[in-house]
Amino acid sequence: MADASTPRRSFKRLFRNWLSWAGIVLAASALFAFFLLLAIDQFAGHRNPYVGILAYVVAPLFLLVGVALILAGAFFQRRNERRAVRGAKPLVIDLSRRRDRRILAVFAASAVAFLFVTALGSYQTYQYTESVQFCGQRCHLPMEPEFVGSQHTAHAKVECVACHVGPGAAAYFRTKINGVKQLYHAIANDFERPIYVTAANPRPAQAICEQCHWPQKYAGSVERTYRHFLSDEKNTPFTVRLLLNVGGGDPSNGPEGGIHWHMNIANKIEYIAADDRLLSIPWVRMTDPKGVTTEYRTPDFKGDPSQSRIRRMDCMDCHSHPAHKVHSPNDAVDLALATGRIDPSVPWAKAKIVAALVKPYSAKPEALQKIAASLREDYPDPAQADRLIGEAQAIYRDNFFPEVKLDWRTHPDFVGHKSWDGCFRCHDGKHTSADGKMSIKASDCRSCHLILAQGSGEKLEQVNPKGHDFMHIDAEYAEYSCTECHTGGIQK
Repeated sequence: MADASTPRRSFKRLFRNWLSWAGIVLAASALFAFFLLLAIDQFAGHRNPYVGILAYVVAPLFLLVGVALILAGAFFQRRNERRAVRGAKPLVIDLSRRRDRRILAVFAASAVAFLFVTALGSYQTYQYTESVQFCGQRCHLPMEPEFVGSQHTAHAKVECVACHVGPGAAAYFRTKINGVKQLYHAIANDFERPIYVTAANPRPAQAICEQCHWPQKYAGSVERTYRHFLSDEKNTPFTVRLLLNVGGGDPSNGPEGGIHWHMNIANKIEYIAADDRLLSIPWVRMTDPKGVTTEYRTPDFKGDPSQSRIRRMDCMDCHSHPAHKVHSPNDAVDLALATGRIDPSVPWAKAKIVAALVKPYSAKPEALQKIAASLREDYPDPAQADRLIGEAQAIYRDNFFPEVKLDWRTHPDFVGHKSWDGCFRCHDGKHTSADGKMSIKASDCRSCHLILAQGSGEKLEQVNPKGHDFMHIDAEYAEYSCTECHTGGIQK
């Protein structure tokens, strides 16, 4: 038992060692980083869900390491005192001694530098977690097709988290829980191939698109020019200039009508899809502003709509791939020909390249090798073949992902109706009302677009403000779907 006359030793003495001091600096830096990250997130333009990893996982981890160092220093200090180890005295800094002043100055400068590096590192890490590269190249390796495809769209500069994670704590936790599941499947390499957006984890268009796009906007008629090339020896150009009747759905901003009539906020359009990819729509119901409903169904739909999942139409039912574009071989080669990356004067260039692209390959290295071999066989001139091979391989790398079984055939693009039924999923003339008197078939090709000019050369200069009838190349076209021949690859 200690003598009452023995002076009590301060508990603080146990922390007067360099190990505890280093732990104090580390713990203080972790707390500093935690509050800095929270402040950055609160004042940022939109919430970053990955700040939760930094603020609630990484920073506390360093805090725990700092506390562990503090306690370890105290433990060793007390053990040395008990063992009466020579020199095991509490750390004492005497500022009257030059050596102590120098050591303290170096330690203080190091601590300040460490805090500065912590602040800079926290900010830079936060910014990096918002980047597309973080989502597409570092974390989500199975999402390579989506990352590459996003570079082909008008949304290429939009951060992944802006669309794929909603605001608020609920969206944050849902995303993190789903992310843990995705991480497990990525490590186990048992994720779905190809990966689809499922009904179990959707984000409604109102929570995505309408954060930037105003559905009440009246767009009117928008001019578009589509440059195509035929799969013949001369790669004959065939260009279509047309006015798209985009229109609008809000009478306060313009007349109701056109393609965007479907987004009329006063109407409600609902449908039933026969498959998860929404390729077949056998039943449609439209409710007008007065509450009057009209149902349309195909002859083979005999079921009870109430027993099926009824979806409400939104912008993504047509704009099915607004941010992750995978081009079909035909469209990709047309673009390369139009921009001069492929020389249109090379005989059969389009047909040969498309034929090489659409062959089945099990892996990308195999595909690139066989595409090169195929084109070298077709074009003996090495310089000419090298140029074609370089562009063909670039098209393949950007639009084909055999390792995850994804290409244009697996992810339909419903804008238009050339390579996918798109509009004709409903406007095919087969959907009629219960009494059989009404159909939702478009009255004619001019309902949605007006052809100003078409063809090439002098024909393309014959602009008709009233609109041309569509000039198909070699057959009547009015009574069958474009997709019966236009498959995106080699035409049937």
